[in-house]
Amino acid sequence: MLTVEILKNMTSGQIIGTGTGTYPELHSRPVRWVAVRGRGFWDWAIYYHLENNSVEFVRQQGDKCQTESVIKRLVPCDDEAYEMYRRWCNERKREWGVYCRTDGQG
Repeated sequence: MLTVEILKNMTSGQIIGTGTGTYPELHSRPVRWVAVRGRGFWDWAIYYHLENNSVEFVRQQGDKCQTESVIKRLVPCDDEAYEMYRRWCNERKREWGVYCRTDGQG
């Protein structure tokens, strides 16, 4: 299970996990997904694209997963780690003094 402690000990850009499968919430065809530790304050994200693409392609060009149920299914995580998922700035990040863009995008 992914925790903030695990995220703290990972390096920026480190791959948390990868896989392939069919996820109707993401796409009508099978996809490859890559979970990556971000370059920011212990953040992370999951990117996906069609499964015939390489891990590196998906990591750099894939769409970001925004669906909570899929995020938690692909990378089981505790609530604190989920709060660090790179979506938008949330209260937890503000409490910890993380820079948040004022346009609502991060």
